[in-house]
Amino acid sequence: MASGQTILLDSAGVNRALTRIAHEILEQNKGSKNLALVGIRSGGDTLSKELAKIISRIEQVDVPCGSIDIGLYRDDLSSRGTVKVGPTDIPFNLDGLSIVLVDDVLFTGRTIRAAMDALMDLGRPRAIQLAVLIDRGHRELPIRADFVGRNVPTAKEEKVDLIFDDNNCAAEVHLLKPRVK
Repeated sequence: MASGQTILLDSAGVNRALTRIAHEILEQNKGSKNLALVGIRSGGDTLSKELAKIISRIEQVDVPCGSIDIGLYRDDLSSRGTVKVGPTDIPFNLDGLSIVLVDDVLFTGRTIRAAMDALMDLGRPRAIQLAVLIDRGHRELPIRADFVGRNVPTAKEEKVDLIFDDNNCAAEVHLLKPRVK
């Protein structure tokens, strides 16, 4: 368990970060044409839906949004034992689209690598960009986010948790410090 907990982003902070990320996505892509969002289960899929709603309000157009499960694409399957595989739900063709891959926390980069492998098995996007709510550093692979809500330098043993409210919307981001022995 954690001995200390710090709130990195409260509900208003999460909303501000997502709104800024949505504007940055639209600016970099010169609007929403040929744009789609794909969230990584289990935190990124909720954030991608929230981003899609914000972009829809800004652009007055619905942006395709899907979710992807990376369970079978992980590079640590042998050490995990039984792997739970959830559904991938991408109700549109990826070919030729600029895909914004969405995740809650960017840490080692291994989840993102697995998600890109899974996306490439489903189609050939024109480009894949990465949006994350929190970038905490400690990369093990050459992965960087294009859109970041907040950079939070952390110790490797710390944990960052995205907390959802009763409506399954991102409510807070907590930094959990390990228990001191």
